[in-house]
Amino acid sequence: MSERPAALVTGGAIRVGFHFARTLAERGHDIAIHYNSSAAKAEEAAAAIRALGVECAIFPCDFLSGEDPSSLIHRVVEVFPRLSVLVNCASIYNAAPVAETSMAMLQNEFMVNFFTPFLLSGAFARRVERGNIVNILDNKIAFQQYQYGAYLSAKKALAELTKMTAMEFAPRIRVNGIAPGVIMPGVTRSDDYIRWRVQGIPLKRQGAVEELGKALLYILDNEYITGQHLFVDGGEGLFHIGQNAEVYRPE
Repeated sequence: MSERPAALVTGGAIRVGFHFARTLAERGHDIAIHYNSSAAKAEEAAAAIRALGVECAIFPCDFLSGEDPSSLIHRVVEVFPRLSVLVNCASIYNAAPVAETSMAMLQNEFMVNFFTPFLLSGAFARRVERGNIVNILDNKIAFQQYQYGAYLSAKKALAELTKMTAMEFAPRIRVNGIAPGVIMPGVTRSDDYIRWRVQGIPLKRQGAVEELGKALLYILDNEYITGQHLFVDGGEGLFHIGQNAEVYRPE
């Protein structure tokens, strides 16, 4: 049995989740990759992780099935008893303002983006003596973008849960969040769209997934941090100034 610490990354087969898994593997963690429908991608990701000299196992779980996802923690601990890191990265992302949001969309967004990390965090705290939970948020939590009503409400709830569980689980388990900005946009986003977004970023560039990995390692390495939200967004989350008398220009 491996003496290395282990980490579970939900949604760890693809995109940002895979980069978090790889970062932890490079640091010397055995990796549990959760996936839903990306079985082939999960096998590819596991092979890439094992090539780094650590163990990796894949764990299917459909967070929209209606079943309690807590069993995922128990299955992972059976394979990796030294589980000490949980990265809640799995997410779904659908746009609709509140007035156009259906019950089904609201339930799905909250099930994956809030209910699942909530329940996984509780199960992790029950099974792990000491460790870290890192919730992947979104820099949109700094804004009131009602165009993503259900998604953003769930992510804002997860941001609050991060602080609440940091209090409940201390000092055994530290809980923090990472709020990415324009780093790995969806495949439907055009180059023109990215250039437009960059105009609203104080550092005037798109971020790199490696910078998310550095944020994760910073959180894990600094043992005096808990309940914090680390924005990795080039300052975009600071950009909203708001209306005030000094910028008012009457027509």
